[in-house]
Amino acid sequence: MKTKLAGNQDALTGLIFMALGAIGLLIARRYDFGTSTEMGPGYFPRVLSGLLIAFGLVILVRGLRSGVSVDGIWAWAPLALVTLSIVLFGAAIERLGLVPAVALLIVVCAYAGHEFKLGEITVLTAVMAAFAAVVFVWGLSLPYPLFAWNF
Repeated sequence: MKTKLAGNQDALTGLIFMALGAIGLLIARRYDFGTSTEMGPGYFPRVLSGLLIAFGLVILVRGLRSGVSVDGIWAWAPLALVTLSIVLFGAAIERLGLVPAVALLIVVCAYAGHEFKLGEITVLTAVMAAFAAVVFVWGLSLPYPLFAWNF
């Protein structure tokens, strides 16, 4: 027996992906698309949003065919903490720098899980901050300060 759309975990996931892709397309429509060889600022967001919509459609169709229902309830506290961590990262990156913003993101996200081990979080924070610095600041030359107070 097939489940309703509201209780189908894959169908709901597909709808969420499609909605996020549509929001991305709406935001990116103001930017110039460009061409494949000379990409404009809207090229990547539009292509990524289109792929997200396509994946969402595939997941929606597979979910409607399988009929797997959602087990359990929504975990609102972890969802709120992960969302808060992303907002805090965006607010902190220019005020505090990339390294403290990554640390804030990881620590707040870690509280969303069932287990919080300070040693593991410290190692993860150090590795991810170093990775972000190497890739985004030195590799891609993005203009983010590592620390706002510039050691």
